[in-house]
Amino acid sequence: MSSGSLRWRLMLGAAATMLVTLTLALLAMSLLFSRHIERRVAEDLQREALRIVASLHVDEAGLPQSGANVSDPRYDTPAGGRYWQLTSMAGASRSLSLWDESLPDPVDADTDKWRAREDDGPFNQRIMLLERSVSLEGVDRPIRVQLAQNIADLRIARNQFRRELGLFLVALWLMLMAASWVQIHLGLKPLRRLRNELERMRRSPTERLDGRYPSEVMPLTSAINRLAEARERDVVRARRRAADLAHSLKTPLAALGALSRRVRAAPQPALADDLDRVLSSAGAALEAELARSRAAAIRDQIGTSEADPVEVADRIVSVLQRTERGAGLVYDVDIEEGVRLPIAGDDLMEVLGALIENATRFARRQVSVRGHAAPEGVGLVVEDDGPGLNISVEEALQRGGRLDEAGSGNHGLGLSIARDIIEATQGTLTLGKSALGGLRVQLDWPTIRGTA
Repeated sequence: MSSGSLRWRLMLGAAATMLVTLTLALLAMSLLFSRHIERRVAEDLQREALRIVASLHVDEAGLPQSGANVSDPRYDTPAGGRYWQLTSMAGASRSLSLWDESLPDPVDADTDKWRAREDDGPFNQRIMLLERSVSLEGVDRPIRVQLAQNIADLRIARNQFRRELGLFLVALWLMLMAASWVQIHLGLKPLRRLRNELERMRRSPTERLDGRYPSEVMPLTSAINRLAEARERDVVRARRRAADLAHSLKTPLAALGALSRRVRAAPQPALADDLDRVLSSAGAALEAELARSRAAAIRDQIGTSEADPVEVADRIVSVLQRTERGAGLVYDVDIEEGVRLPIAGDDLMEVLGALIENATRFARRQVSVRGHAAPEGVGLVVEDDGPGLNISVEEALQRGGRLDEAGSGNHGLGLSIARDIIEATQGTLTLGKSALGGLRVQLDWPTIRGTA
């Protein structure tokens, strides 16, 4: 995906958002876990402290003692991790686990409530310390009761929890990314459908976007439909103006033609020749403008029309064989069955009509029309056994130029118009030397559905 892709931007935004959210969740859950286990340790220490306080007394030497039976063996193991200490003015009593060490002095010596805090403890351990001052009858000063636990194991548990939670959240992030990809893919599906609809509109401008789209996309489809309708109206107006112009020029051109004939009969042949050249140029320009208008209409219908070249060629040949020139020629039409060309039947009739008529005009004995289909495309070839081209291919295809195979005639405009029609249907027209000796005109189109 490129950086300009909407899918890429949405995925990147989702990835960043989820990564930040899950990182904050990791920190928050780690903190909650730490608070939870600290409360559990403090509650456990407080339960044991209450048992100690319940049997708290002072011996004959004035030292505080407790007759409670503390079952946790860590209190009886030196540096075992659980400690208790009872302190009075006369001295202190300690659990065996403290050995020669002692618990830290209280921050608030006169507290009468249980207080829990972290502190540096014996044997270089970090401890959770629970403490309180307890007053006994007959004892002048309160006795300080302290219980503690090494929290190294708690830190290990906290780190393990954080590591396992981190791995889980990474896996969750990957799963959420996959879910986001599916969500984005489904969310962008209407845009892919819209693209296909636009391609259909390009091939057939009369089509409109009429599918059901999400409400967020509907304003876009409505705007596209309005734009297509405006474009269609503009094209129709432009073609109408071109047709009106062409038809409005036909009458003056016909009048000039009649004037040329009268001048030539005068006789004034030089002036008549000048008029004929002007008429030829104006007629060529008129036909060219009509051809451009027609080619534009053909481009708008690409992909919507097909023609059977066998039927079209047979109709043209049957007409030409009835003419004086065509009656003396042999027409060889060899087109594979099933070949379909991506062009409207009327347009193919005009193109093939011009090419076969031209071949008939200059052929000596034979005109050949062949058609083929191949994986890469379909094509037609029109050949004759006439004298061939006396001019370059570029000059032959120049609009209004001369296609002179026999030294007379003017058919360059027809070839140029045929080329415009063929190229408007995404085909190509190629001129060359025929194996029969005359002109070879080849038409090619890329493969379309329905062709071999």
